[in-house]
Amino acid sequence: MKHVLTAAATAAGIASNLAMAAGIEIRHGAEVQAVAGKPDNFTGDARVRPLLPPNDSTRANVGLVDFAPGARTTWHTHPAGQLLIVTSGMGWIQEEGEERRVIESGDVVWIPAGAKHWHGATDTTSMSHVAMTYVVDEKNVDWLEPVSDGQYRK
Repeated sequence: MKHVLTAAATAAGIASNLAMAAGIEIRHGAEVQAVAGKPDNFTGDARVRPLLPPNDSTRANVGLVDFAPGARTTWHTHPAGQLLIVTSGMGWIQEEGEERRVIESGDVVWIPAGAKHWHGATDTTSMSHVAMTYVVDEKNVDWLEPVSDGQYRK
């Protein structure tokens, strides 16, 4: 929990610096630390790097998520949808009521607003993706129940 709070504080500080500065901003990799995904939101080993916090111009939240084999999100929805860009490996994504689908490096995935879904690595391969969500009424995600092992393997 301490690491999550530290990451949030760091992101808030960087957001303040971005808002005050004019022109192009560069966030160097060393400035953005990966933190363990919160156990309430992820199963398995998932690391989250907050790449860009929302600001007045974009209202978008962008992060890089690395999933070890078997790691996945809980079921969740987004009030304004979610864009995923798979940067490495192979994973699975599933919308409630639909078949699980394979996603792999180079794939771009759009998840519409309100679609209940989960995503993560396969049981034998890791997967990383950039995730972009938009903030609506100060919220970008509604985390729901965990994906059971049975649902994950289906």
